[in-house]
Amino acid sequence: MPEAERYEILVIGSGEAGKYLTWTMAQEGRKTAVIERKYIGGSCPNIACLPSKNVIRSAKVAWFARHGAEYGVQTGPVLTDMKGVRSRKQKMVEGEVQFHLDRFKASGADLIGGDARFVAPRTVEVRLNDGGQRAITGDRVFLDLGSRAVIPDIPGLAAAKPMTHVEALDLDRLPRHVLVLGGGYVGLELAQALRRFGSEVTVIERGQQIAPAEDPDVAHALLENFTCEGIDVLLETRVRQVEGLSGETIRARVENSHGEHVIEATDLLVATGRTPNTQTIGLDAAGIELDARGFIKVSERLETTAPAVWAMGDCAGSPQFTHVAFDDFRVIRDNLNGGSRTTRDRLIPFCLFTDPELARVGMNESDAKTRGIEYRLVKIPMAAVLRAVTLSETRGFVKMLIDAHSDRILGFAALGVEGSEMMAVVQTAMLGGLPYTVLRDAIFTHPTAAEGLIGLLGDRPARSTVALAKVEGLHDIQLKNDL
Repeated sequence: MPEAERYEILVIGSGEAGKYLTWTMAQEGRKTAVIERKYIGGSCPNIACLPSKNVIRSAKVAWFARHGAEYGVQTGPVLTDMKGVRSRKQKMVEGEVQFHLDRFKASGADLIGGDARFVAPRTVEVRLNDGGQRAITGDRVFLDLGSRAVIPDIPGLAAAKPMTHVEALDLDRLPRHVLVLGGGYVGLELAQALRRFGSEVTVIERGQQIAPAEDPDVAHALLENFTCEGIDVLLETRVRQVEGLSGETIRARVENSHGEHVIEATDLLVATGRTPNTQTIGLDAAGIELDARGFIKVSERLETTAPAVWAMGDCAGSPQFTHVAFDDFRVIRDNLNGGSRTTRDRLIPFCLFTDPELARVGMNESDAKTRGIEYRLVKIPMAAVLRAVTLSETRGFVKMLIDAHSDRILGFAALGVEGSEMMAVVQTAMLGGLPYTVLRDAIFTHPTAAEGLIGLLGDRPARSTVALAKVEGLHDIQLKNDL
C-alpha cells in the first residue's frame, strides 16, 4: 500500500450530508477530501428524489393530455415516448451533476473518484475509478455511505434480473405489464407513473394495506385512487417463486387467501425496502460498530464508536429522506463549531408523491393510539378546499390531531393536491409551539391550499365540551365534520 496522504477532513460519500460538509469544511480553509465511487452529489440528484419527481411530472402531463376534455381542451390520441421522458430526465440529471462538480471545484476540496475501504483507524485504501490506488488518512472522518434497494430472498427473483427504482427511472421503452413488489413509497410512486404512461401495472403487497405506515383511511383512499386508474393491487399476498427474465417474460407464483396462482407480466420492479452500504467498506478495521440491522451505531450527535469518526444519512439509521440527511449535516457542522445540537426529538415531515400527494408531519392516529395519547380529530374532504375545487382535483382529505387537554397540534396529514404546501404551514406552527387556534384565525390568501386550514379548524368545540371516550383500551376523540 502506498504511503497515506493526510487530510484534516476526510468524507466518504458525496450524498446530501457528505457534500455539504465537504463544501463547508473546505471553504473554512481545512484541507478536505471527499471520496465518491459513482454518483456525484449522491443518489438524490442522480437516481432518486429529483429524477423520480421529474418522471412523475411527465406522467402527470400524460394524464392531463388524456383528460384534456374535462378542462375544455381537445386533444388527439396520446402516446408516450419513453425515450423523450428519459431524455428530459437525463438532461436535468446532467445539469445537477455539473452543478455539483462546479461547486466541489470552487470549494477547493479534492473530489476523488473511487471505492474506499478502511485498512486502519481513519485510514482508507481507495481503488481509483481511472486506475491505480491511493491511501488516505483523515484527522476527522465522516461517513455518508448511503443505502441501496433490497432484493428479497425469493426463489428465482435475483435470476430474473428485476428492476429497482434505478432501472425504472432509466427506461427508454414502455413496458407492457409491470409487476411491482412492494406497496411502500417507491413502489406506489413508480406504479402510478408507469400506469399513466400506458403500462398495465400490478402491485403486490404482503401487508394488509398499501402505505403500511399510514392510517387505514389514508391507505384506503390511496387504494381507491389506484383502482380508479386501473392499477391492480393484491394485498396480503406473498410471492413464492419467480421465473423468467424482466424485460421479456415474468411468471410470479403468488399466494394469498384465495390460494396459489401465477401472474404473468413482462417486467418486474422490486421496491421492498433498502439496506445500508456498510458491509464492504471494512468498518471493523476502523473500530466502527454496526447495530443489529447493519446501520452504523451513532450517538445523538452522530458520533460513531470510533474516535473522530461520524456517520450521517441513511447509513447512520437516519430516516431515509434527503431533508433529514441535510439536517444530519447541520447537526455535525454546528457541533464541530462548539454547538450542542442533536438528532433527538426532530420534527420530520415527509411526502409521498403520488397524485394526489400525501404529506404528513407529527403523529398520525395509529401513533397516538399505540402511545395511548388522547386527541381530538378534525377532518374535511379536499372538496371543501377551494384551491382543490379550482383545479378540479378534489380527491382526498385533510386531517389534524389536536391534544385533548390543550390546543397543541400533535400531527397533520393532507392527502390532496398541494398537500405538501399546506403541511409546511402546519409544521411551522408546530415548530413554533403555536396552538391550532392561530392557524384557525389566520388570514390566508384566497384561494390557496393553506386557506383550507381555516375550514378544517373553524367552529370546533372547546376543550371543555369534549368528552373523552375509551376505544380499544386507549383514548380516542373524533370530532365529526358537522360538529
